[in-house]
Amino acid sequence: MNNSIEEMLSRYQPKTSADSIRALREIIQEIALVGLWRAKFFEHAAFYGGTALRILYGLDRFSEDLDFSLLAPSDTFSLAPYNKAISEELNSFGFNVTVSTKLKNVESNIESAFIKANTQLELMNIGFKAFTVSGIPKDAKVKIKIEVDVKPPIGFNTEAKTLMEPIPVAIKVYVPSDLFAGKMHALLCRLWKERVKGRDWYDFVWFIRKKIPLNLKHLELRMLKSGHLQQDETLTEKLFLEMLKSKINSLNIDNALIDIRPYITDPSLLNSWSKEYFKEFAGRIIFSK
Repeated sequence: MNNSIEEMLSRYQPKTSADSIRALREIIQEIALVGLWRAKFFEHAAFYGGTALRILYGLDRFSEDLDFSLLAPSDTFSLAPYNKAISEELNSFGFNVTVSTKLKNVESNIESAFIKANTQLELMNIGFKAFTVSGIPKDAKVKIKIEVDVKPPIGFNTEAKTLMEPIPVAIKVYVPSDLFAGKMHALLCRLWKERVKGRDWYDFVWFIRKKIPLNLKHLELRMLKSGHLQQDETLTEKLFLEMLKSKINSLNIDNALIDIRPYITDPSLLNSWSKEYFKEFAGRIIFSK
């Protein structure tokens, strides 16, 4: 086994096949970031979203996808050359993966690709014991979506954070206050009807517990771009809190809990979830100046 992979595996103590799959996914995510770094992807784009929070800022839940934003809008950006870089990097660590661009059925500002591999084979290949792989179908695939916003809203800031494993590399990422704004845009504006993304609510609490300020101006720009604010509207603190409390009042807590449970290892963290709980945290939001 590759020494770097062995060190990465030492972070995990899997007790179930689900634990093993989460570890495999995260190791693949981190190696993919190295491949993107080698291909100079971060000269053109920045990392954001839940996986950025998990890997670079210590969010205590697992995350599935790799989300990026171009630094400036582009009509010609293509993921194709970066797919090759990701595949080559993962292959160099002993993984057998495919990386392919998702063809669009409708026009959108998102370019997508998928990293795919056989779950059971890759777990055994990197040293997981048979008992942590049992129960996983032989044809099961681990699948990681890569998404790049090619027409991002303006007004965000980035910084360089060091990804320590498998090798130290500098990853360009949104600053925490802008990550908070992106998370609140998702929480307030996600176009799901019955489904609730409990991960949004978990991250919402995490930002506030960490005393990370919310960049309200960046949130305003995102909401203007997505049509959730009129062009002549200003997102004041008062208006934002009204929107947030309305969202909390309509929140289906049970559905939120169903969504978040697979991404955490300590279910007791969710024992306090209620509308009153989220309203209390809403009152503790700090706004950046």
